[in-house]
Amino acid sequence: MTTPAALVLEDGRVFRGEAFGAVGVSLGEVVFCTAMTGYQETLTDPSYHGQIVVATAPQIGNTGWNDEDDESAKIHVAGYVVRDPARVPSNWRSRRSLDAELVSQGIVGISGVDTRSITRHIREQGAMRAGVFSGNALTEADGMVAQVQASPQMKGADLSGAVSTKETYVVPADGERRFRVAALDLGIKFNTPRMMAQRGIETHVLPVGSTMEDLLAVEPDGVFLANGPGDPATQAHAISLTEQVLQRRIPLFGICFGNQILGRALGLGTYKMTYGHRGINVPVIEAATGRVAITAQNHGFALEGEPGQRFATPYGPAEVSHYCPNDGTVEGVRCLDVPAFSVQYHPEAAAGPHDAEPLFDQFVDYLSGEH
Repeated sequence: MTTPAALVLEDGRVFRGEAFGAVGVSLGEVVFCTAMTGYQETLTDPSYHGQIVVATAPQIGNTGWNDEDDESAKIHVAGYVVRDPARVPSNWRSRRSLDAELVSQGIVGISGVDTRSITRHIREQGAMRAGVFSGNALTEADGMVAQVQASPQMKGADLSGAVSTKETYVVPADGERRFRVAALDLGIKFNTPRMMAQRGIETHVLPVGSTMEDLLAVEPDGVFLANGPGDPATQAHAISLTEQVLQRRIPLFGICFGNQILGRALGLGTYKMTYGHRGINVPVIEAATGRVAITAQNHGFALEGEPGQRFATPYGPAEVSHYCPNDGTVEGVRCLDVPAFSVQYHPEAAAGPHDAEPLFDQFVDYLSGEH
């Protein structure tokens, strides 16, 4: 016997289906993810905190859930929307079903809905507040819409504190340590320090509220600004800390949310995108060379700017180094006089693609003074 459920959008649209995962109510911003694989990595990515994720791939859960592919200590999405969940997982690494893991972690989801129709609606109307309702929480449409409309908006949301580590921890280098990096945890994924460890980097992961004194106490060779959720305009502390790093000319690398933090520290504005980039198949072009990379992304905010644009900053000239050919969105910035750069996408991507992985090698060049 199935339990009825509904995905309710703030504009009044209601999509009805069946409960998937935990039963109850969950509110958040509804977004879609175009990845055809890697749902476990998506669900455990802290960047998705506060978001109800619609999977555009029609069949989800085929490989079950394992104990190796998590990108953080728990699932961070507010809710999950799928069309056709696997009844029985089939993979030698699977330890339990996706549905069982969602139930275990209290994640309210819905299945049996037309995810293509939902995706088209979000593309046309934009990402918006929504709610997944099932069981006793499923009431008349007007009441559910009212609950959604009373929930917080993503614009202006300060969410990094909810996903950042509470205490500093260290991920050692594989083999001999070559460098030490202080990583500001805005919502870091497990694979990021793992990728740095492969290059001889010892990573000290610091809470989002860390001061410059905390950072310098690590005696870092470089600083890393992690990915994370929310509106970058709320991150006054992280932006100020980045400005201090730039003043000291400490090598700096940022990804995703970290790209927006560096951009704002350099004087660029940010804005909320209509529906954002979420998936593992987003093309990016390097402005200087025309080189194309297929990348993994998850962001609903972006930096203002034009491809190849050079602009003045308090730390010397900088440029928009990368952009997305789909919509012209800024995908990276680079300082020309200080050792700092960032990208909007995920070079540590799991489950792929790996086109951008050499950016970690570029960071090593910065750490060694070769760039």
